[in-house]
Parts: sequence; C-alpha cells; structure tokens
Amino acid sequence: FVAELAALRRKVALGGGNSLSGVTSKPKDIAGIPFLSCTLERVPPRELKAIADDLKKQIGNGVVAVCGINEGKASLVVGITEKFSTRIDAVTLVRAGSSVLGGKGGGGRADLAQAGGPDGSKAAEAFVAIENEISNTK
Repeated sequence: FVAELAALRRKVALGGGNSLSGVTSKPKDIAGIPFLSCTLERVPPRELKAIADDLKKQIGNGVVAVCGINEGKASLVVGITEKFSTRIDAVTLVRAGSSVLGGKGGGGRADLAQAGGPDGSKAAEAFVAIENEISNTK
C-alpha cells in the first residue's frame, strides 16, 4: 500500500495535479543548460529523489530541482542528467539551495543530491541560488 501511495503521489505531481506549484512547463536555459524546478506540498522527502529521476527523464538533458514542503520545512533534491554530470555537481547545487532554506550541508552523488532546511517559504529563492550556481559553471 505504501508503494502504491508513493507511485500515486508521483503521478499526481508529474501530471500537474493540485499538489504541484511553481513548475515551469519548459526548462529554463541557464548558461546553455536546461533547468527545471518545481515545489511540491505534502510529499514526503524520501519520495523526492524518485520524482527528480522522473523529471530528468522528461527533460532528457539538464538539471532538475524539486523542493518538497512539509509543515513549513523544506526538503530539496537536485538531479543532473548524464550529459551534464561531469560539468556540474549536484552536491554543490543542493548546498547552494539549502543555505537559502536555512539548512547546512547536504549530500549525495554528483548526479543526485538531497538537503533540507527549516524555511520552506524560500523555495523560489533556493531555485534562484541554484540557477546562479549553474550560471557560474564553466
């Protein structure tokens, strides 16, 4: 039942259901790198990585950032497709976003990283910090 519920939440999030806000319909171009971000309400942090992986498949190549808000707190996941994973580090990006959310640190792999912070109201600002970090990438 838990797996079915998680799959249903992912489907609703990716399909543009009521729990989805702030998703850009098309990825932004940041220094030649496609960037897609979205904020999800009441999606457990453990489910965000799967959603990020699904979004990476949707955009084909680029960077995705997913911020889940639960009871005011934020969980942030950054995923990078294979084409860009040697140029950009997901851990660096997630830490840039996390610092805006009031978090410290964050970790994972070069292609997928997760962090959090106590201030979920700053999700949009966290995405801007990630965009700035991407634009500084050589």
